[in-house]
Amino acid sequence: MLPTISKGRSPSNVRPSPVFPQYLRRIIKWRQMDIEYTFWQMLHLCTSPKVVYQHTKYHKQTKNQWARDDPAFVVICILLLAFSTLAYCAAYDHSTAHAVFVIISVLLFHFLLTGGVLATCCWFLTNNYLREEAPNSHVVEQRVEWLYAFDVHCNSFFPMFVMLYVIHYFLSPLLVAHGFIPVLLSNLLFMVAVSYYHYLNFLGYDVLPFLERTTFFLYPIGIVIVLSPIMLLSGFNPSRYLMNMYFSQRL
Repeated sequence: MLPTISKGRSPSNVRPSPVFPQYLRRIIKWRQMDIEYTFWQMLHLCTSPKVVYQHTKYHKQTKNQWARDDPAFVVICILLLAFSTLAYCAAYDHSTAHAVFVIISVLLFHFLLTGGVLATCCWFLTNNYLREEAPNSHVVEQRVEWLYAFDVHCNSFFPMFVMLYVIHYFLSPLLVAHGFIPVLLSNLLFMVAVSYYHYLNFLGYDVLPFLERTTFFLYPIGIVIVLSPIMLLSGFNPSRYLMNMYFSQRL
C-alpha cells in the first residue's frame, strides 16, 4: 500500500539531505572533482545546452538529486573569473590595491552574491508558483532543490562570462571608443549575452518534469530586446559605463 502524503508537508524520503555540507567539503578536495566532465559541460553550454540538461536527467536517475554533487563547475568559474578580471586590471588599472578590490568585488558580487540571490528567487518562485498540482495524495511531492537553482544560474552564467568577460576583453579597445559603431556593438553584445543567460535559465527549469509554465523564464528576453534599441538611440554604451565604474581611470 502506498503511503499517503498530506498537503503542505514533505514526505520523509524527500526531506533535505545533508548534501550542501558535503558539497562544501569537496571544494577543498581537488582530486575528487571531475574536471574533464566540467569542461565538457562548459563547452556544450555554449554550443549545445540541451545536451547538458539531458545529462542532468541521467544524474537524477543515478544520484536521486537534480543538483550537482561536484563543486568543480563553481570552482573553475571562480578561477576563470578571477583570471579574466586580473587581465582587465592589468590593462586598465594602475593601482594594485584597487585591482585587488575589483577582483574581490567581482567574485563576491557578480558571481556569488548575485548568483545566490537569483537562485533563491528562482527557487522560491518555482516551488511556490510553478509546480504542478499533485493529481492525488499518493503521489510523492517533488520540489526544486536550492543547490539545483544555483547550478542553473552557474550554467547560465558561464556563456555570459565568455561573452562579457573574454570576448569583451579583446574587443574592449573598440567597444569603449566614441561613436555610433562602438555603442551599437556594445549593446548588441550585451543583448545577446543577457538573452542567452535567460534562455539557459529556461532550459534548466523546463527539464524538471514537475514544473509547469516554465516559459515564464523567457519573458526577460522580451524586455532586453525592447530596452536595447532604446539604449542604442540614447547613445548609452554599457561597456564604457561598466569600465568607468570599476576602474580608476576615465575612458
